[in-house]
Amino acid sequence: MIQTVAADICLGLACAVVLGSAVGVLVMPGVFRKLHFVTPVALVAPVLVVLAVFIRSGLTENTGESLVALVFILVSGPYLTHATARAARARQQSGQDR
Repeated sequence: MIQTVAADICLGLACAVVLGSAVGVLVMPGVFRKLHFVTPVALVAPVLVVLAVFIRSGLTENTGESLVALVFILVSGPYLTHATARAARARQQSGQDR
């Protein structure tokens, strides 16, 4: 019972992070300000989801697969954000973004 409630709380927090970030992306002007709101979706929400899987399943194969996916997301997330910022800056400097 307590495990189910704790896992549901983690999933609810992950949903709240995604929803708050989506609102931030919609409200903020400019691509560089919007990128700040992508980070919680890429870093915080996946950690909460994997934590919920761990709480619900314990130490199983599903948890191991989730941890591998989490490591990939945590490693690749900052690179993806940086590449997006570089592409936006290149587009801005070339005059295509008006």
